[in-house]
Amino acid sequence: MSDLNDYLVRSAAAISAMVERDLTGEMERAASAVVTALSSGKAFLIAGNGGSASDAIHIAGELVGRFLKERKAYNVIALPANAAVLTAWGNDYGFDTVFSRQVEAHGSAGGVLLAISTSGNSPSILAAAEQARMMDMTVIGLTGDTGGKLAPLCDILLNVPSTSTPIIQQGHLCLYHHLCEVVETRMSNG
Repeated sequence: MSDLNDYLVRSAAAISAMVERDLTGEMERAASAVVTALSSGKAFLIAGNGGSASDAIHIAGELVGRFLKERKAYNVIALPANAAVLTAWGNDYGFDTVFSRQVEAHGSAGGVLLAISTSGNSPSILAAAEQARMMDMTVIGLTGDTGGKLAPLCDILLNVPSTSTPIIQQGHLCLYHHLCEVVETRMSNG
């Protein structure tokens, strides 16, 4: 067990490694894809399990509600948020397709799926990404170091250089808060 300062040093090292990895180009492409989709009336769908499900709901809250600016709501759907769909579909057909089924329902060509998986290997996230690709949606992956099996399914990969789940999730928070800020600024100025 580490002490607080050790944990903070490891967290800061992961953030520094993201700076060195320089995800600026990927973030620009991700923000542009989301702005283009939302401006065209397409949905921005977000999927994740466990802590990543909470992140998906957090992101939707920032963009449907507000992040930093008073403005109109955006068409953003956190796929883990609908308990009835998750439990009914998961019970009847299995959990691996709970998100792909919702992508089929809410997605369309020109829309965006943000697929969040710290390992990049979650079966339900992989199935959602495959469904989105079949529907000509842009797939943005938010993962850990290698991107796992999700990496080749992504048009854009935002991967935190760590293998520690909590450290990856902290990196995800930095990345998606920045994404929210850029999207909100561009949509408000557009």
